[in-house]
Parts: sequence; C-alpha cells; structure tokens
Amino acid sequence: MQITLETPDQPEVIALIAELDAYQYTLYPPECVYALDLASLKQPHVLFAVARNADGAAVGCGAIVVTPEFGELKRMYVQPASRGKGVARSMLTLLEGEAQQRGCTLFTLETGPYQPEALALYERQGYQRSGPYGSYADDPYSVFMQKQLA
Repeated sequence: MQITLETPDQPEVIALIAELDAYQYTLYPPECVYALDLASLKQPHVLFAVARNADGAAVGCGAIVVTPEFGELKRMYVQPASRGKGVARSMLTLLEGEAQQRGCTLFTLETGPYQPEALALYERQGYQRSGPYGSYADDPYSVFMQKQLA
C-alpha cells in the first residue's frame, strides 16, 4: 500500500469521493453531511492523501484542512475491500504528520454516530469526543472529536 499527498481532481479519486458521498447519504440526512466539494479540496491549505494498492489503483482518500487554529480531518474513506488492513490508520498518520510539519498541534473532526468503525479508529489514534468547533452547530447526527499534540 502506498499513501501519498496527491491532487483530488483525478477521475479515480473523484469516483472514491462519490462512493463516500453515496455511503454517507445512506446513513444521514443530506443537510447533516458536512462534506467539502472538489474545489474546496484543491485549496492550498488542504492536504489531500490518496491510498493506492499494489496495482496503483486508488482505494482510499482523506484530507486535512490546516487553519491557524486547528487541522480538521475531512473526506476520510477506504473502499470496503481494502478495510481492516491499516489503510485508514496509515493515511491518518500521514495527514497528521504533514499538518504538524506546518505547525498544527490540534486536530479536529466531525463524523457520525452510525460509523462505529470510524469512531473506534479515531479513539485508538488518541482522539477524544468534544463539543462542536468552528462553525459547526450541535447536531444529533454529529460526533465531534479532537486530539491535542504536545
């Protein structure tokens, strides 16, 4: 598995993002899915990672939006056939490391209560539940988490 920072505007990555959207909309009302669009993912303060299998096919993606206050994880997704192999954990480690090199020490995320595997991953990686941050409002379909580095 190879995970690198790449641009999100590649056809197979766009397809991954579409898979993520379709999955999210089976779990949550559309107004409770706080996804970044492709133009937002291409901004210079957004780091976008792609996981590729041994054949070079994109099987996962994730982003971190680096702001002066915190880095916010967005668009984390691994195709079902590639889950359980440490792809999401490795992608998260890469994104956090890249953001930390840019001065980020507080990491935040918003996910949903109907994604127990994602919640377990974030907890194993040191994230703790928190309240809403930034422009988010309290929402029963949202779980807010954060991780502070020394």
